Amino acid sequence: MGAGASAGAKARGGRASDKKSARKPAKTDEVKPKPGEAKKALSPAQQALLKLGLRRDIDLTLHLPLRYEDETRITPLKNARDGDTVQIEATVTHSEVQLRPRRMLKVTVEDGTGSCVLTFFSFYPSQQKAMAVGARLRIRGEVKGGFWGRQMMHPAFRAAGGELPTALTPVYPTVASLPQPYLRRAIATALLRADLSETLPPGELPPVAQHYGSNGLQPLYELRSALTFLHHPAPDVALATLEDHSHPAWQRLKAEELLAQQLSQYEAKRERARLKAPVLRAAHDELTQQFLGQLPFGLTGAQQRVVGEIRADMERSIPMHRLLQGDVGSGKTVVAALSAVACIAAGWQCALMAPTEILAEQHFGKLVGWLEPLLAPLGKRVAWLAGAQKKKERAEMLALVESGEAALVVGTHAVIQEQVQFRNLALAVIDEQHRFGVAQRLALRQKLAATGMEPHLLMMSATPIPRTLAMSYYADLDVSTIDELPPGRTPIVTKLISDSRKDEVIERIGAQVASGRQVYWVCPLIEESEALDLSNATATHEYLSEMLPGVMVGLLHSRMPTAEKKAVMELFSAGVMGVLVSTTVIEVGVDVPNASLMVIEHSERFGLSQLHQLRGRVGRGAAASACVLLYSVNDNGRLSDTGKERLRAMAETNDGFEIARRDLEIRGPGEFLGSRQSGAPMLRFADLEQDVLLLDWARELAPRMLERYPALAARHVSRWLGGKAEYLKA
Repeated sequence: MGAGASAGAKARGGRASDKKSARKPAKTDEVKPKPGEAKKALSPAQQALLKLGLRRDIDLTLHLPLRYEDETRITPLKNARDGDTVQIEATVTHSEVQLRPRRMLKVTVEDGTGSCVLTFFSFYPSQQKAMAVGARLRIRGEVKGGFWGRQMMHPAFRAAGGELPTALTPVYPTVASLPQPYLRRAIATALLRADLSETLPPGELPPVAQHYGSNGLQPLYELRSALTFLHHPAPDVALATLEDHSHPAWQRLKAEELLAQQLSQYEAKRERARLKAPVLRAAHDELTQQFLGQLPFGLTGAQQRVVGEIRADMERSIPMHRLLQGDVGSGKTVVAALSAVACIAAGWQCALMAPTEILAEQHFGKLVGWLEPLLAPLGKRVAWLAGAQKKKERAEMLALVESGEAALVVGTHAVIQEQVQFRNLALAVIDEQHRFGVAQRLALRQKLAATGMEPHLLMMSATPIPRTLAMSYYADLDVSTIDELPPGRTPIVTKLISDSRKDEVIERIGAQVASGRQVYWVCPLIEESEALDLSNATATHEYLSEMLPGVMVGLLHSRMPTAEKKAVMELFSAGVMGVLVSTTVIEVGVDVPNASLMVIEHSERFGLSQLHQLRGRVGRGAAASACVLLYSVNDNGRLSDTGKERLRAMAETNDGFEIARRDLEIRGPGEFLGSRQSGAPMLRFADLEQDVLLLDWARELAPRMLERYPALAARHVSRWLGGKAEYLKA
């Protein structure tokens, strides 16, 4: 509240103030060092603003409160109920430091209607002095009743007097070195200076405005009035409408934010339409017929459809920017191979990049088997690039890529390193694209930059994207969906079992191995700690080896040398190894049809999509398959609500799209997508599940606004996204 506010109130993010910070002038110009100026020349508060990304007046203006405090009224103590947070004005009648049971400051105050004891476990001499007997204070805190009467623990306080605020006091998200008073003044100044002129085209109000207007309710706010209101709402506003973002002022902000996102997506798409890409049309495409002829299976209708969509894109001179999504086991690799064959048949090179060496090797093995017999007569090869390659092998592969003899290059991040020079790259395929950052995808696209063209880009994901996410985060992409599983895939039975019954599960494993089947046992990554993950997997490996005598139990984790990982996978793939204990390195791509049981330990610690991916490692053969989700309860014998939701969803459905929808509900779009792997969330205020009407409005308006009002569109995107729009170009 004021100069005498306690440390405890500061910790709660309240209006606990700091005398020194209170005297500092608020500087709200864009905060950045001048050329040649050391960053340390900035004050700690300015550096903290940078840390929060608050560089421009508009950034500060859009930094909205977490919650509000009501300092607009004084409540008599006699009217304060137990548990109420109130503001009182009272006189100190007694003040002493007690040493037992621990050191604390006890201050008794009276306001003429009742008394209250203020308790401080942490305090400064200056604060004790400010609360001397006879001092008149304005105090704000939570009132608690008790045996000794009313009490407040660590309330905020300052000297009484002065006018009461006329609006609720905002409490902002902040970091160390950035006190609330400083941040409040900086935002208030920015609100006065920021350019908040209207950028919506005339007559293009979002649907919520029409809704509120037609019902005679408060019309949708203009941007300036909406922001002013949200920073300083009137005391009589229903706080629930601010907290759930349903208030008209919130609706206005969400509509503008969604419009900015859609504008940037459509603009990225239009920019790509101006670029040139190789036209991949073979005069005689016998290669595709040869490829299809050697496959031991036929393509599903869904696979044929998406192959047609991809080929149509590659036959145009505009760079393809397509997302291929399909559930686990739907056959995306064959579609990628057919796309590569079309590229090679047209005389160009193709690159396929995967996030892990295990997945990249899996692709490499399949593609070599499929393509080498077709490429050898043409004098072409499939090349392999990975970080752990020996120098001689790597040099040989780099030479093949540069000469063009390598028609297809498969690998990990090594594919995009600077020394990798393609002769004529025309198609880049990125598997599990959500695991790659924007810079990595841009680097792959720039491999053709010297020719003035861009390669076609095909991104694959086994994590299906719910419709609302595809509409929003992927509005700039064309999406192909394989919505049909190949025939013969057996449904996977999912069972939830408490880890107290682990021994029963191990008995089941023994029976599976005895019947010639194989088993995965997955251990979690705990609290992002590789060391814990490693010790957990190792201990489980030792335990299972002891409990299953005569069974070969293998161990696989990310810290193992590449050769060792390869040897373990070869033993498991060949059927020699009965049980594979692994961390999540086997989450994607691993294909062992004989494995029919998946056990996931501490399953409540995993994300829903990750659980679905892991479950998809079994059920790839004709045998009945099962996934056992072992879960642990806390000390109170309970499972967290989020854990329950995830496990219930896994037990109820095998449909990847339904899993993705529920995962979006539980985690939200930022975490679901990794914020489009940019490191910066693209939506801060809108909720894609709740705000579909606003999203539809923004999608419909964006292309029309770019066409008719390009200047307004540019200002709108700059206001809301700044430099973040660049992320969408990848």
